[in-house]
Amino acid sequence: MAFKGYQSSSYAPLPFLVPRFLLQNVTRRGIKSISKPRRNRFDQGQNLPLLESTTAAALERKRFTTPLRTGALGTKKGMTAMYEPDGRRFPCTVLQMDRVQVVAHKTRQRNGYFAVQVGSGWKHPSNVTRPLLGHYAENKVSPKRHLVEFKVQDESGLLGIGEIIGASWFQEGQYVDARANSRGMGFAGGMKRHGFSGQGASHGVSLTHRSMGSAGQSQGGGSRVYPGKKMAGRMGGHQVTAQNVKVVKVDEEKGLIVLHGSIPGPDGCLVKLSDAIKKPWPNVATNLLEAQPGADHVSTTA
Repeated sequence: MAFKGYQSSSYAPLPFLVPRFLLQNVTRRGIKSISKPRRNRFDQGQNLPLLESTTAAALERKRFTTPLRTGALGTKKGMTAMYEPDGRRFPCTVLQMDRVQVVAHKTRQRNGYFAVQVGSGWKHPSNVTRPLLGHYAENKVSPKRHLVEFKVQDESGLLGIGEIIGASWFQEGQYVDARANSRGMGFAGGMKRHGFSGQGASHGVSLTHRSMGSAGQSQGGGSRVYPGKKMAGRMGGHQVTAQNVKVVKVDEEKGLIVLHGSIPGPDGCLVKLSDAIKKPWPNVATNLLEAQPGADHVSTTA
């Protein structure tokens, strides 16, 4: 940089002697530290532990609780009863699978994780948005009433797009986790919603028998109501998971699955079924993947 008063081009003046308009200042947003980070003498060499703040570390932590294969969708038809061989009667829930089909894949390379997008039922194209119609048309699948995503452990759990998942996807005797939106009960009081015991039932209580009582302190707690205080409000209508539900019977021809006991949700609701994470993975988890005719479950380009 040439500067008036200096004949030699090899000599550069000090920055504070150069006029401000000649300096090449680049405005950068944010705060930049002027001190370099100190090097840790222990952070070098081989066999260092994996950083726990990376995506790979997060997937590794969830590996043992992520199912090996995709789940399925069913419609709750109601409850009935069955009998044990010794004559004992037990309640059970009937689910029906309606045209459950693989719609798309989520891969680690494109989305950061492996998942299978599953749809069920049928919907008229006039009631589907154009972006979603293009999604179905790209994968050559008819429009679905419901669309749910199930995470899988790795690419071996990716079923081929267009594959039909029948009732035999689950075997009799295995355990599943059933997820559904619970029955909505509207606005409920504290006794019904949270199990409060209420006030005294004697004649000394006036018109507050079912009242929840005090909602907070006057002085010691800051004269406020603490966040998360159990109060009257809207009850139900949120997702509930019933874990370790046993599959009692499977009817592949009619698409029926019979589960032991009750599961969340009213009749006609959508139920998401997947292998139970608190039980050993069933042997069919890998056998069925290999037995699927024409299943391109190792493809990661879709």
